Amino acid sequence: MSIKMAIIGMGGMSGWHFGNIKSDIKDIEIVAGYDINKEVCKRRAQEWGIKIYESPEELYADPEISLVLIATSNDVHADYSIKCMEAGKNVVCEKPVTMTVAELEEVIKVKNKTGKFFSIHQNRRWDPDYMTVKKMLADKMIRNPYTIKSSVHGSHRLYGWRAFKAPGGGLLLDWGIHLLDQMLDLIPEPVVSTYGHLHLLEDSEVDDAFTVMLRFEGGCTAIVDISTNSYVVEPRWRVHSSDGTAIVEDWEIHGRIVKQADPEEKDWTETVYYTAAGPTRTMLPRPKETTIQLDLPKVGERSWIDYYRNVADVLNGKAEQIVTAEQGLRVMKVIEAVFESDRTGAAVTTRI
Repeated sequence: MSIKMAIIGMGGMSGWHFGNIKSDIKDIEIVAGYDINKEVCKRRAQEWGIKIYESPEELYADPEISLVLIATSNDVHADYSIKCMEAGKNVVCEKPVTMTVAELEEVIKVKNKTGKFFSIHQNRRWDPDYMTVKKMLADKMIRNPYTIKSSVHGSHRLYGWRAFKAPGGGLLLDWGIHLLDQMLDLIPEPVVSTYGHLHLLEDSEVDDAFTVMLRFEGGCTAIVDISTNSYVVEPRWRVHSSDGTAIVEDWEIHGRIVKQADPEEKDWTETVYYTAAGPTRTMLPRPKETTIQLDLPKVGERSWIDYYRNVADVLNGKAEQIVTAEQGLRVMKVIEAVFESDRTGAAVTTRI
């Protein structure tokens, strides 16, 4: 069944949605759009060959439209999502889905009341680096991870409305929402403690660097570290487990797994290692002959457009929904705990 789709908010990110849906998703057709900027509307109508609504109310009343993408500034996601579902439309909302937990709870109430499909464009669930780590742990290539670190470092300030508190909210909501969604998808256990430290490096209204530490019920520690002011970047992923360490260096999936050759071997040397900082036995580097090195697993071709393949299949009754509002609520609760931790300077006890 062909799904007729409209877009609310036709700025930069909407171009990715339109181009990729048009070329790769045969079951969805973008036929209309609305934006508060009339010049943007005029340009998109010419570029895309779609009809333009004069108001969101005109979109809500259009019986042809069954699916709406919300790609506006973050502060109006909740309002548009609610009104679309109340008008009988299914909704895909850009991230962050809302600015607060309370807003998302209202969205979920309307979703449940209307029975409409609602999902969040958490496209980075399909990033090859993330899927590599997920497969590595699922296949038990290394076991019992106790620390997982996820880092994204760049050297460019936040731009446009994202750099302002009211419409954007800051780096935690802009990029942190992706990495925290990945981490919570990777580890389904409850988060029992949350610590966060946010930085305003450019003397702006919002955070542009932060470190978050999550403690999970099973004992694993997750660290999410993002900065827009990094001159030397860290590996994209570092996973420490009871029998090995895995490194994913970058989005191109360079990296390796180094693990203990003989899992039963406990005391492999009594040598004291002399360093520039003095002798040590505890921190002695493991001899190469006691380890093995493995290639990172292959995950095959993956693309952000796989998100929309799932949306189309769900709406046509062929699949289960992958990214749900309830998962988004879990992420938003962690984000609010991070803001509280940063405000108080202490870890927040949670059960999320």
